[in-house]
Amino acid sequence: MKKVTILGLAAIALLLVGAVVGRLGTADRAQAQTFEETGDTRRAAEGARIRAEIQNDPLAPTVARKGADVTLVLFSDYQCPYCRKVHPALEQLMREDPKVKVVYRDWPIFGAGSVEAAHVAIAAKYQGKHAAFNNALMETPGKVSSQTIRAAANKAGVDWARLQADLQAHKGDIDALIDRNGRYAMMMGLSGTPALLVGPYLIPGAVHLGGLRKAVTLARTAPDAAAD
Repeated sequence: MKKVTILGLAAIALLLVGAVVGRLGTADRAQAQTFEETGDTRRAAEGARIRAEIQNDPLAPTVARKGADVTLVLFSDYQCPYCRKVHPALEQLMREDPKVKVVYRDWPIFGAGSVEAAHVAIAAKYQGKHAAFNNALMETPGKVSSQTIRAAANKAGVDWARLQADLQAHKGDIDALIDRNGRYAMMMGLSGTPALLVGPYLIPGAVHLGGLRKAVTLARTAPDAAAD
């Protein structure tokens, strides 16, 4: 069985902070130099700050039950076959571990169908149907199209007329969220979907249920440690 790769907090901090420094312009070189000279403590603190932003977003669809102590952020695309493989494992994890908070960050990188699906999934949140729609579309085989999206929405019990109204009313917010998701993915050095941030640990790729359990355990028992 393929070994699950789990990157620890130190690696993520370097990725995130490196991306921040890399975006600075010429006028900010002195600031960047000072930033780099502050050492690992400053890097870790900045990485943790950005990680907290990734873990908390008022618009990103989230499952957060009372007492949750580990946050799992999923970067996914509805046309990604490996995301479809991860989906049942994540659903099982949520069923057996109610203390895991899950944040869905749509990163539609597989074309127009992915972009449309991401918008519909986020808009479904406004009528409390994100989870049902997410399940229905993730369980739909083949290429995503307007027809399969509509069929998944019907299966999930989505009010289609209200959905269209929400897509229009909240278009700016939805577009901004998807843009944030893409920027965070780039900052983390992701090259594709799926990717999961479990506490301070990054899993860049598909993972089985056992790997998810291991990552959650690490996040609880070693929240500041590095992992291989």
